[in-house]
Amino acid sequence: MESVPDLGSSLRALEVMSAQPAAPWTGSRRWWPCADGVPALDVEGLALGAVRAAATALNALMGTTHRYSVAAGPTAAAFDSLGHLRVGGRKAEGFAPLSGFRKTADGWIRLHANYPHHAARLMEAVSASEPADVDRALLAMTALEAEHLIAGNDGVAAAVRTREEWVAAPMFEAASEGPWITFDQPGQSAEASRPSSWVPAAEPERPLAGLKVLDLTRVIAGPVATRLLGALGADVLRIDPPHLPELTDAFIDSGFDKHSAEADFRNPDDLAAVMDLLETADVVVVGYRGGGLDRFGLTPDALLRRRADLVVVALGAWGHGGPWQARRGFDSLVQAACGIADRYGQSGDGGWRPGALPVQALDHATGYGLAAAVFALLVQRLGTGRGGAARLSLARTAEELLLLSTGTATEVELPEPDFHELDSPYGRLRYVGPPITVDGVPVGYQEPPVTYGSSALRWR
Repeated sequence: MESVPDLGSSLRALEVMSAQPAAPWTGSRRWWPCADGVPALDVEGLALGAVRAAATALNALMGTTHRYSVAAGPTAAAFDSLGHLRVGGRKAEGFAPLSGFRKTADGWIRLHANYPHHAARLMEAVSASEPADVDRALLAMTALEAEHLIAGNDGVAAAVRTREEWVAAPMFEAASEGPWITFDQPGQSAEASRPSSWVPAAEPERPLAGLKVLDLTRVIAGPVATRLLGALGADVLRIDPPHLPELTDAFIDSGFDKHSAEADFRNPDDLAAVMDLLETADVVVVGYRGGGLDRFGLTPDALLRRRADLVVVALGAWGHGGPWQARRGFDSLVQAACGIADRYGQSGDGGWRPGALPVQALDHATGYGLAAAVFALLVQRLGTGRGGAARLSLARTAEELLLLSTGTATEVELPEPDFHELDSPYGRLRYVGPPITVDGVPVGYQEPPVTYGSSALRWR
């Protein structure tokens, strides 16, 4: 059987940090076919490697009591969870009409306009009064000019670059440096570390029962991480700004086993309530763009100065340094910028156009990497009483994918996923479960998503 990549040094680092061998995996090794003539990347290896990292660190947290492992079929399904989701019988919505690849005077650009405020900023940047004007405006400028113009107006776009163009760009060094998961140990804080009162629960399917997780993430990667923590029993409170609501279907897909509240950090009362929650939180997951939460004292460094026993994991799009660290970004834009969209491009009746990975694998893999980092840091905290921080980025995950060997394993067709159903405030949901099993039994979600923003700013 072909091996599963260990994502550079990160899985080995988790093995050393947790004194555990890598979690076992079973099933097929390749299942996402690519178009004829396109050299497919090892997306399956990235997916299995990321989930395996989470299972490895989870085994370390639980010791030898129960064994967590990974199966190919559930992993493939989980990486396409939104595609499998049905809400009241309807298919979940993916990209908005304004999102996607668009031609420019010299090439292509990828737009992300799923959120209404991003669509408005895009149209304002290119002086478009209606969506049809966007294409005409982009054809009058180069891809780099359009990227600069849209990003400069707080819109979200990335020029489609070749791999060589990305490597030569000033962003590449920051996006590719360091391991897949970077662990940072806190310095001395103003407040002495206090022993953790939380210990893993005996129930194998809910070992994180009682763990308090503050979820300050949106879209896919961060919510995927906290969805897994919730499935394993953690008390996950997701907080969103009331003036920028989440997309409904994206929220439903990642909202299992969580509660959801709104808080405007610009409001002193709301910020004070969040700071009160931090006094008793065990884990904080942060997924806003670089600098987005700095003025509220919610950076990893500030949080660890406040509480040295906290576990803080942070996600960025383009890396945690370099000229794009504060730029908005999504999986699809990282694929465009780093050369993946160019590599997956195809020629057709309308000429050549860029392509994309079969699933938003950068988001999902990074999400399971975030979960792995949480488990590993909890192991450390149980032993020392001190927490720590970890950092990941979509761009760094893309580099990991591009470094994997494409291999020669035969592609197979995976069986239909195991679907589950739950009633929810949004209607009857059909969905797929998490990609991890315990003692051979799949881990499942216990509760459907709550109504967005309906929860109080307190723990369960």
